[in-house]
Amino acid sequence: MQRYGLLGEKLGHSYSPQLHAQLASYPYDLYEVAPERLDAFLRTTELAGMNVTIPYKKAVIPYCKALSPAAARIGSVNTLVRRADGWYGDNTDYDGFCYMARDFAIAGKKALVLGNGGVSLTVQQALRDLGAREAVVISRRGPDNYQNLARHADAQIIANATPVGMYPNNGASPLDLAGFPRLEGVLDLIYNPARTALLLQAERRGIACNGGLEMLVAQAKRAAELFTGRAIADSEIERITRSLAGQMQNIVLIGMPGCGKTTLGKALADRLGRPFYDADAVLEQRTGRSIPEIFRCDGEAAFRALETQTLAELGKGSGAVIATGGGCVTRPENAPLLRQNGRVVWVKRPLDRLPVSGRPISQQMSAAAIYAQRRDRYAAFAAYTVENDGPLAETLAKLLEVLQ
Repeated sequence: MQRYGLLGEKLGHSYSPQLHAQLASYPYDLYEVAPERLDAFLRTTELAGMNVTIPYKKAVIPYCKALSPAAARIGSVNTLVRRADGWYGDNTDYDGFCYMARDFAIAGKKALVLGNGGVSLTVQQALRDLGAREAVVISRRGPDNYQNLARHADAQIIANATPVGMYPNNGASPLDLAGFPRLEGVLDLIYNPARTALLLQAERRGIACNGGLEMLVAQAKRAAELFTGRAIADSEIERITRSLAGQMQNIVLIGMPGCGKTTLGKALADRLGRPFYDADAVLEQRTGRSIPEIFRCDGEAAFRALETQTLAELGKGSGAVIATGGGCVTRPENAPLLRQNGRVVWVKRPLDRLPVSGRPISQQMSAAAIYAQRRDRYAAFAAYTVENDGPLAETLAKLLEVLQ
């Protein structure tokens, strides 16, 4: 059976084997090759094809007998296919970006491309081919840079081709969208976290936006077509993207103190085979103090600051179930920490069934008063709602249904 793989210098964790396993049935492995071994590897490998990543997208071009039109225009290759006369080089990142941008009206628009690295070249070419009136490259030291962005305040499309905001540096954004009053669309090639700080800005402003996961899957689909010589329906991109997003994103439970977040979260994690974190328990473990003690000795403001630090750390992870403290919604800055890589679920329970023992705020105020203060904030944080008004098994079934 013909074998395929991913070539790079340092690969770490890669979703490529998982993607290709869903697209076709060939073996697909990772190949970390040092620069001094690249020549020997390309001349002796028996692989029938491979994807190519940093830092070899330009270095492999001299080994190609032919290039696709896109790869030739861009000057970058991310897919090699063995043919009778040697390697054929293509750039499926180009196809991936075009798919990612399919619902954005690019033609006739002014676009900014953030970053001038290898993937930026692909994005620039794709934007031109999609009919962009102008594709301006913004870099740190070029003629168009982050210090003179005001000259491009008329930009209508922004594409981020930098690593700014990528895990583990979640929360960073390459720019403030407030300076672009005509902005219609934001494309961020980063796929971890699912919603970068840049995308969250766009969402808050009601600007159409898309993250890089679709591009990742779409470029893999095109590579699989080149490897196998058969067409794969675009519906497979949508199916795999949904599946992968579901695996990657956290499931975050918010709601009133005592509404059952921890019990429900543990049951959900067991059912899905995911790690479970109780944010309050994590905070207590890290500080070596109980939450009532922190409230009593340091006050609520100090506790909330510690809570935000805990949520920032938990929120940047992937694939976990997280139960939060009931008051996490009192700080608006916690919303992007939870939503950047998570699906946030508001767990509701009848107020007369909420316990108060061991809960500092619940002992100071009635459940009705707390709920009145927080109701709108729970609604603003959450994308889903589940009623916890019956047996655990019943609530778990409802939660699984809303998350499908």
